[in-house]
Amino acid sequence: MKFSQLAQYIQKIEETSSRLIITEHLATLFKNLETTEIKITTYLLQGRIAPLYEAVEFGMAEKMIKKAVCRGLNLDCKLFDTRYKKIGDLGKTVEEFKKEIKSLDEKDLSIYEVFESLYSVATASGAGSQDLKINHLAHLVRNLDPLACRYLVRIPLGVMRLGFSDMTVLDALSWMINGNKSLRPIIEKAYHVRPDLGFIAELVKRQGVTNLKKVLPTVFTPILMMRAERLPSGKEIIEKIGKCAVESKYDGFRLQAHYSRKKQEVRLYSRNLENVTFMYPDLVDGIQKEVKANEIIIEGEAIGFDPDTANFLPFQETVQRKRKYGIEKMAKEVPLKLFCFELLYKDGKSFINSPYIERKKNLEKSLKLTGDAAKDMILIAEETITDDTKQLEILFEDALSKGLEGIIAKKLDGIYQAGARGWNWIKFKRSYSAKIEDTIDCLIMGYDFGKGKRAGFGIGAFLVGIFDESKDKFVTVAKIGTGLSDNEWRTLKTQSIKLKTPKKPNQYEVDKAMDCDVWLLPQTVVEIKADEITRSPVHTAGRKLKPTKSGNAFEVDEPGFALRFPRLQRFRDDKRAEDITSLKEVEKMFKAQFKHS
Repeated sequence: MKFSQLAQYIQKIEETSSRLIITEHLATLFKNLETTEIKITTYLLQGRIAPLYEAVEFGMAEKMIKKAVCRGLNLDCKLFDTRYKKIGDLGKTVEEFKKEIKSLDEKDLSIYEVFESLYSVATASGAGSQDLKINHLAHLVRNLDPLACRYLVRIPLGVMRLGFSDMTVLDALSWMINGNKSLRPIIEKAYHVRPDLGFIAELVKRQGVTNLKKVLPTVFTPILMMRAERLPSGKEIIEKIGKCAVESKYDGFRLQAHYSRKKQEVRLYSRNLENVTFMYPDLVDGIQKEVKANEIIIEGEAIGFDPDTANFLPFQETVQRKRKYGIEKMAKEVPLKLFCFELLYKDGKSFINSPYIERKKNLEKSLKLTGDAAKDMILIAEETITDDTKQLEILFEDALSKGLEGIIAKKLDGIYQAGARGWNWIKFKRSYSAKIEDTIDCLIMGYDFGKGKRAGFGIGAFLVGIFDESKDKFVTVAKIGTGLSDNEWRTLKTQSIKLKTPKKPNQYEVDKAMDCDVWLLPQTVVEIKADEITRSPVHTAGRKLKPTKSGNAFEVDEPGFALRFPRLQRFRDDKRAEDITSLKEVEKMFKAQFKHS
């Protein structure tokens, strides 16, 4: 397929707000692609040339891309900037200039040819690499037609603005085969084990869903991490899963460690699939010394440890280890321990479908434990197996006394549900009463300009939402304007600069009363604390509408959920937009308020 044809499909998707129609457009595109094209096309639709967990970045800021465009079209940069300020969209600005400038160099390049050039852009390094990147992109701008150029320049920016999630792509793959979403659960299960949309798309295109069950864990391909359900008391946990293994819930960085003895390599992945190996050289060294397997994938929580007192450090101190500079110095000041609690793969065998007790037993056999917590870098999360409600409550209080978040109860015969939230793990933090003690992970959707002192920050209040899985939409629960320190306001503004988008993303469902001065792409996740969950007609989480008597409009039939007295706890850079709290979870928390009040 030619890249110009791909651009036409992308335009249809960009101009569509209906998730169903977007799914149909994607399915049609996938049907018309060659098997050898679907993998790279899927990456390009994400604004990438590789899976998310591979650190292959373009390394081109907006300024460099503008320079490449001006070089390719022989334009004066000031003239381009003037037009760009009026249009406000880099892709559409390039498209306009291409329509005005008649180029003799235009060629109908294939998707593969464009991908190869973009790959050269991303992998160029060393002396002169910046100029090489600019020349590669300038060459593509000269060769492609106006519409194709609109989307070409958005790819290295990583800002495609197409309004669909990974789950929509999985729906489209099912639609490509069956004309409906019936195959989505099978495809999604494979994706959770191997979260590489390009790989999954090519496999489905080539073989259908027949061999998806054979998709198994692979070292150096992160597995989407399992999530826990919530229950408000020990009694309900025992009633739900019976005798269970109880572990402390650590407040640190959840990491998935991949190790190959043959390659002498360790990679550490965060919850959002980011390769963070370089941040934790002490853990890498510990894994190489203390793991007995030839190949292994283990999961645990990295938490700061004070060797003088043998106490855990609070998250505020542990978080200092998440940095790009001064890593060796901080590793000495804030040493880490990795408390392992899951074995997912070992020496050719997958353990994700094995019962918990088998996974834990084999995990213990895989580590060289001396029993000295001060010396061992990699530790096993301690467990207590019980079916006694009172003992479970005591374990919970004991965890709190040690400065931990709470406890996790694990079903003894439960499997590891990659990427899913299930009753095999149950989180017990605090009793969910009218005063909600648990936090809610929200997406920042946009913000309003500040007044007074906050005019200096450029942000006065920001809109947050949760995820409605049934709609594949982000829906609102609060607009927050208080409770942030000056530094947090500055952090929020800095993180928002690259995420600004001219219009509200299609994935956002927002009432007009909650419109923002600036809309942001779905990326920044924050942990929010609130006193309780209430009802509000202006928030869209769980809100139901009905036609007015005239039938020409809609009115609120049932108000949505809203957070009362919301305040920021922390930024969650380790989480993706898809990992935020779901509408179903908020509904359960809302009902629990009345049950336990």
